[in-house]
Amino acid sequence: RGRSVCGGLARRPPGNMLLLKKQTEDISSVYEIREKLGSGAFSEVVLAQERGSSHLVALKCIPKKALRGKEALVENEIAVLRRVSHPNIVALEDVHESPSHLYLAMELVTGGELFDRIMERGSYTEKDASHLVGQVLGAVSYLHSLGIVHRDLKPENLLYATPFEDSKIMVSDFGLSKIQAGNMLGTACGTPGYVAPELLEQKPYGKAVDVWALGVISYILLCGYPPFYDESDPELFSQILRASYEFDSPFWDDISESAKDFIRHLLERDPQKRFTCQQALQHLWISGDTAFDKDILGSVSEQIQKNFARTHWKRAFNATSFLRHIRKLGQSPEGEEASGRRVMSHSHPGLHTGQPPKW
Repeated sequence: RGRSVCGGLARRPPGNMLLLKKQTEDISSVYEIREKLGSGAFSEVVLAQERGSSHLVALKCIPKKALRGKEALVENEIAVLRRVSHPNIVALEDVHESPSHLYLAMELVTGGELFDRIMERGSYTEKDASHLVGQVLGAVSYLHSLGIVHRDLKPENLLYATPFEDSKIMVSDFGLSKIQAGNMLGTACGTPGYVAPELLEQKPYGKAVDVWALGVISYILLCGYPPFYDESDPELFSQILRASYEFDSPFWDDISESAKDFIRHLLERDPQKRFTCQQALQHLWISGDTAFDKDILGSVSEQIQKNFARTHWKRAFNATSFLRHIRKLGQSPEGEEASGRRVMSHSHPGLHTGQPPKW
């Protein structure tokens, strides 16, 4: 798994604002650890069952020694999750602290990652993509209403709640989210394949960066490859800065003009002209009946396999290029953490390989 550097089960009642760190000498007195689910930059996630009940959680286990210098990142994730209660956002259910670890008990989602589920489908249409994007837009619009910018939206942070066909999609991973006190944020962050131009320019930015990322995700959902790609990282950044992408034939020949119009409004280079989440939700491709019903599973799944193959997912993004690009811009603009700004890079499963689509 890569990492960011900066960085059908019953849902428990929200009440997240009341969550305090519960002290425990041994987490095994609270939960029975069942199996490892995965690992992140400085944490491990395990399946855990609450003792005295059948309730299961995804327990994020963070060694305190790994937190040195990163305390703010984890506290930020907790602060964000405490404010959030939405059916399409993975919930924080409890927080425990032992002498050696911090534990975040997260709502367990069991349906798997977005791309994996698309590959397993019997059919997949533009309408399906519209429904998926609409759910994510609803969740992100809710975050924005709370003044929260996710800042790291990408396909592998979109999980299905259950294995069933009618499962809802869930937004996860709030490690890079930020509560926006004013109008703009200043810290460069995110995943290069999904970052908005204003982030690459190291300009103060706001909620529009999430809309851009949703534009990239929407594009991928309709063709199976990313809108911006190049073997040269500087050229990749240049494409993003110019919002230079195409609706390539034959992959987009059977996609509606409404879908393309929707994406153009999300991948708008000027954040002031870019759609807000509310505007995107009102677009006919989401709210109306303009999405085509034709099965596009064959072409989309083939492109996902070629451009997001598991073997490619192991490729670490060259963070040096990203840092070099940011530093070439010189003095950081005034804003939050403008002096001593931390640049976040990411090497991650869903980042495209810097190669064009496999025709």
